[in-house]
Amino acid sequence: MKNKIWLSSPHMGGTEMNYVQEAYDTNWVAPLGPNVNGFEQDIINYTGVKAVSVLSSGTAAIHLALILLGVKSDDEVLCSTFTFSASANPIVYQKAIPVFIDSEKDTWNMCPVSLEEAIEDRISKGKKPKAIILVHLYGMPSKMDEIMAVASKYNIPVIEDAAEAIGSTYKGRAMGILGEIGVYSFNGNKIITTSGGGALVSNNSEYCKKAIFLATQARDEAPHYQHSEIGYNYRMSNIVAGIGRGQMEVLDDRVAARRANHAYYQENLGSRQGITFLQEPEGFFSNRWLSCILTKSFEQREKIRLALAKENIEARPLWKPMHQQPVFENYPAYTNGVSEELFEKGLCLPSGSNLTKEDLNRVISTINAVMNV
Repeated sequence: MKNKIWLSSPHMGGTEMNYVQEAYDTNWVAPLGPNVNGFEQDIINYTGVKAVSVLSSGTAAIHLALILLGVKSDDEVLCSTFTFSASANPIVYQKAIPVFIDSEKDTWNMCPVSLEEAIEDRISKGKKPKAIILVHLYGMPSKMDEIMAVASKYNIPVIEDAAEAIGSTYKGRAMGILGEIGVYSFNGNKIITTSGGGALVSNNSEYCKKAIFLATQARDEAPHYQHSEIGYNYRMSNIVAGIGRGQMEVLDDRVAARRANHAYYQENLGSRQGITFLQEPEGFFSNRWLSCILTKSFEQREKIRLALAKENIEARPLWKPMHQQPVFENYPAYTNGVSEELFEKGLCLPSGSNLTKEDLNRVISTINAVMNV
C-alpha cells in the first residue's frame, strides 16, 4: 500500500512544545493562563483586530456571536448555504431559523444579489433577519464591499465565518475583522491548528469581554458561585493555546506553502480541458486552505475521486449545500443553482502545507491518467 496522502493534515512548526512544556512546568493546566492571553495577543498582532477571545471551537464562537447579537427563538439568521454544517448548526442551537443564501461564481461565497433579494422578501413577510453569517470558503474572501453595503443598508450585523480564512485578506485587511464579529477555527485540518479550538474576534472589545464571561459558565462577580445568565464551557485551555502560539509563528509560511500547492496544481492541470480553478479577483488574497478544481460533470468528478482513493490519496467533493442537507431541507433558501453545480462538479485536492513535490506529482499523475482515458 502506498503512503497515504491526506487532504489537509496538521503541520507542526517545532516551537509548540516549548509553550506546552512551560504550561506543564508552571502548572497552568486550566482554561486560563499565560498561553491563553499570549495567543489572543498574537491574533491581535497578526490581524489588527482590537479584541480576541480564544475558545474550544469555531462552532462555539459562532454560537456565542449569535447570543451576543441577541438572536433568540424564532429569529431569522441569513447564512451561506455553500459551507460546512458548523456554520448553520448554532442558529438552531438558539432555536432560531436559518435562511440559506446561494453563492456567486467569482468567489463561490454568498451572492450579494441573492442576499438583498432574501432580505427584502423576509421583510415583506414581516420577518426582518437578525444577523448574517457570511462564510469565506476555502480561504477565498467574499465580496465584502458589496455584502457589507447590503448589510449596512438594512442595518443587519454580519458574523464573518473566517474559520477557513485566517491568513487571507481583502484589499489588504484580514478576514474576520470587517464584520461585527469574526470567527476563526483551529481544528486539526485547518491552516494552523491547536488540535481543536477557535476564536471570536471583534473591533468591539465589549463583545469579546462578554464572550469570555459566557464561555466560562457566566459566573457573576461574587465570592461564591452565582449565575444570573446561562453560560457555557467554551474557553480554550492553556495547554491548547500553547500549541496555537507556536503555530502563529509559522502561519505566513503555511499560507505560502498552500498557495504554492495551488500554483503547482494550476500549472500542471490548468491547461487540461474539463478542469478549471477558482481565480483570485483583484484585491483578494486567499490563503488557499484547500486547492479545488471544477470538472465538467459529476461523472468526471467521481472518476477522479475514486482513482485518487485507489492510490490512497484523500480527495473530497466540495461542500454539499445546506439547503440540500436532510437536516436543513425544510428551511427557507434563496438559490440560484451555483452551489448545487459546484457540489456536483467540484473536488478538493490534497492541500496540506507538509506535502512534498513527490506527493503533488502523485496527485497530478493520477488525475492525468483519468483524463487521458
